[in-house]
Amino acid sequence: MIERAGAGPLRRLVVLRHAKSAWPEGVADHRRPLAPRGLRDAPAAGRALAEADCLPDLAVCSTAARARRTWELTSAEWGTPPPVRYDRRLYAAAAPELLDVVRETPRAVDTLLLVGHNPGLQELVLALAGDGLDDTLDRVRAKFPTSALAVLAWRGTGWQALGPGTALLTSFTVPRGKKKGAEGKRGGRKGR
Repeated sequence: MIERAGAGPLRRLVVLRHAKSAWPEGVADHRRPLAPRGLRDAPAAGRALAEADCLPDLAVCSTAARARRTWELTSAEWGTPPPVRYDRRLYAAAAPELLDVVRETPRAVDTLLLVGHNPGLQELVLALAGDGLDDTLDRVRAKFPTSALAVLAWRGTGWQALGPGTALLTSFTVPRGKKKGAEGKRGGRKGR
């Protein structure tokens, strides 16, 4: 499936939805902060990417406060974070606009991290994925929750070649951080 994008190096697009945000009264949507759960989950996303050996060469992040803070907490889990570019176009963008931003990625970047919002991110993943490993596509179709991480792989000499159906969805995870004091507790809700 990956070969449909053409010849060239293996490239990965990592899509991260911002962590759970708060809804404080009187705060504009663009300025909403992360909720306590988001403050726990964003670092878990960083650890998950490090454990999967899927660290980006470049990150492009929405300018919304909740996305910026997600990026800060996620990348703080790595020794040396990659450069980040904040792009207002990612805020409230639909899949076509997101793809335009992705296609501007320099050719030297093999792994790109996109930090943004739904429903655009979910639409982008579903549009680009021609296929998925295991049940990844079904899970993305069902829900793309906060802190969700989707990894798409494809081959191409430049990011301009990435298009609908040209990538393989190799993983889909929803990392969750633990509440303080929750390490020894048993039970609770199970989920993916």
